[in-house]
Amino acid sequence: MKREIDILTTDECHALLSACSKAPTGIRNQALIVVLWRTCLRIKEALDLSPKDVSGDSIRVHSGKGDRARTVGLDPEASAVVRQWINKRKELGFKPSQRLFCTLKGDPIDTSYYRHLFKRLAKKAGLDKRVHPHGLRHSGAVHLLDEGKDVVVISRQLGHSNLGTTNTYLNHLKPADVIAAMQDRAGWIKKPEPPRESINPEKLTQLSNEQLGGMFRQFLLANPDIILKE
Repeated sequence: MKREIDILTTDECHALLSACSKAPTGIRNQALIVVLWRTCLRIKEALDLSPKDVSGDSIRVHSGKGDRARTVGLDPEASAVVRQWINKRKELGFKPSQRLFCTLKGDPIDTSYYRHLFKRLAKKAGLDKRVHPHGLRHSGAVHLLDEGKDVVVISRQLGHSNLGTTNTYLNHLKPADVIAAMQDRAGWIKKPEPPRESINPEKLTQLSNEQLGGMFRQFLLANPDIILKE
């Protein structure tokens, strides 16, 4: 049985980014987190990117699932984080032909490195949730849905071949909506009726005809089944 994926909030994603170091590897890791989260790429798709695949507002994915290429959008803030790493790469002397996300020696990075890294970053950030690369992709998809983005746009960003896959994907990722809907249901526990106030006969003699009539009308309204005989 597959374990339910933990969806990170935007604040939790920020905490994960803040847990990265200020060293070159930290700048690189921040850029990768942003790509996985904000563009919803799969980890393999991200690690196969070259610097030339990134423009100011988009990323060209060449190694999508089923060998399907696609272009995904990159928001301005995410673009700035990725650009910071690209500039650092140039300072370190990396070649344009080397992978966008590479080791400090310029070698490709295995996916297992980031699976272990995200566990450490989550602990450093104080997150109780299970954090992994695919979880960031899922979190990004949920955030797009929460922002009101069209499901067709989300499907293209995710690289799904049809909308049915995207609908199933998003329905699986949004248990919070089901939980919230259950909170609005009508109560099913029958509440006890409040005890009726006893009437003091002596008090009745002190009431006016108008007050007595009002009490009688209230009694009839509260007891509609009573039939009065002439």
